Amino acid sequence: MLNIEVNGKSIIVREISDQWGEECHTFLSRPELMNWAEHRFPKDKFDGTEEEWETMMKAFREV
Repeated sequence: MLNIEVNGKSIIVREISDQWGEECHTFLSRPELMNWAEHRFPKDKFDGTEEEWETMMKAFREV
């Protein structure tokens, strides 16, 4: 599960999983967030349809 929070100039992303607990990432710009998202969820290794991947990337762009 991902939780994204905009706090002033920073964007805070919390990845929460049963296996690893909580991991927090802080970004200072939307391009930095998008770069992370594209590397964290590469299209060719995504466990889902291309449509689901596109929906997820669209959600990141709308932050």
